[in-house]
Amino acid sequence: MTGLLLFQIAIVLVAARACGVLLARLGQPPVIGEMAAGILLGPVVFGAAMPELHAALFPAASLPGLSALATLGLVLFMFVIGVEMRAPEGARAQVLAAARVAGLSALLPFLLALAAAPLLHGMLAPEGVAFWPFALYLGVALSVTAFPVLARILKDRRMQHTAVGRLALSAAALLDVGAWIALALLVALTGGDGYAGLARTLAGLALLLVLVFGLLKPLFAAMLRRHASDGRPSGTVLAALLVGLFACAAATEWLQLHAVFGAFLFGACLPRDDRLMHALVERIEHLALVLLMPLFFAVAGMGTTADAFTATGAGALLLILGVAVLGKLAGGGLGARLSGYPLRDSLAVGSLMNARGMIELIVMKVGLDAGLIGPELFTLLLLVALCTTLMTGPLLALLARRDARAGVEAAAATPQDGGGT
Repeated sequence: MTGLLLFQIAIVLVAARACGVLLARLGQPPVIGEMAAGILLGPVVFGAAMPELHAALFPAASLPGLSALATLGLVLFMFVIGVEMRAPEGARAQVLAAARVAGLSALLPFLLALAAAPLLHGMLAPEGVAFWPFALYLGVALSVTAFPVLARILKDRRMQHTAVGRLALSAAALLDVGAWIALALLVALTGGDGYAGLARTLAGLALLLVLVFGLLKPLFAAMLRRHASDGRPSGTVLAALLVGLFACAAATEWLQLHAVFGAFLFGACLPRDDRLMHALVERIEHLALVLLMPLFFAVAGMGTTADAFTATGAGALLLILGVAVLGKLAGGGLGARLSGYPLRDSLAVGSLMNARGMIELIVMKVGLDAGLIGPELFTLLLLVALCTTLMTGPLLALLARRDARAGVEAAAATPQDGGGT
């Protein structure tokens, strides 16, 4: 079985890199290609085209090994996201603008999802899942923005230092923190033990927060000041960080939440030191992104089902996609417009907030593991995450072309100076 696992890893990496390179040539972030590779390797494409070969390469008995590695990748990735997370910077007006964009780009998709949930619950909710847990989860799932993918898009387009880029990135950071909190509470509420189980989970979570931010934060800050003053932790210090990371991840898993919550909390408690962040990116994020996250996308692809591709499923996909896109474009755009940004800049902010990427997949995995959604809705949400992230680049390019055309027309309409008197 070990040999098969290693061969599976090789297949996944080849598919992920090939799709990533192809999508990068089309102006898309490579992560979109890796997400697409997961779908291609799953039962919907590879399994449908060559069922015998797919069953031989990815037998059900071998998937727990891939799933364990995928979970490790998620934990490491969310740890780095926590380390990278920064509070909005700048003047009070800039912070308020980020809060408006974050709030409205979460609120509008959430409300639209609640409105669409009665149409979707009967056909897509797993047996035994009541309406409100399903509806609230759908609202949270469609409200998230992919902070890391957004940062990559801004960097590729050299927009990270523009007013639009800074606003979108700050808003995404605020929004994702709120989404993780809401998702954690929802998973705790639907854990199966009712309000007594919720109370135990919340009490344990409160205790964990006190330990993380009251004890571990000053402890690791002092250790890093003393033993990694240059921002580059030694092997021993890195091992200590990993111990803290996995202990927090295990704690939230024991609390019937997901390990990603503990990983994010531990990353968020570390000092906001750019040197430390770059060192951890070099040592941890590259391993997580290059090796382990493609395995997560592959495991996600294995969770898809062709049963979602019916006439009813197609209608549900269009409805969910419409809710997702309209909510983000209108919410993000309105938040920027209310903050005094021009219309085109506001639409660009809404387009950026529409990118969901791998964060949406993590939210989907948490929902699937918690039993809030089934394989059919998981498949549809995966396609929505892929489509909305694919849309971001073309929407920005369209807005940039229109802006450039408007500038040329304005210049042409300006009377030319006829010379001296």
